[in-house]
Amino acid sequence: MPEADNMQSDPQKLLKKNQNLTRSEMQKVVSHVQRDEDDWVINTVMIEGCDVPFKFKRKEHYKNLKGARVNLTYYPSSENVAGIPFEVMNVVRIKIA
Repeated sequence: MPEADNMQSDPQKLLKKNQNLTRSEMQKVVSHVQRDEDDWVINTVMIEGCDVPFKFKRKEHYKNLKGARVNLTYYPSSENVAGIPFEVMNVVRIKIA
């Protein structure tokens, strides 16, 4: 998963470099959970109208985004939990709209 601290890059340049990236604007965050994992803080946000979690990691805790409108640049991926594959979106850039 890409490090979310490197989110200052231009989203249009990111989209041109990687065809798998998707950009969504003005998405409402309905849930934001942060948990420590080794030296990282794993952030998981749920977006209104979407059943797939959006995940990113940072070195430090991030402000709570619940209720905020955000712009996201992400790509689809999957994770195995107890041997069952789950779809997730790995965020490479997130910014409050």
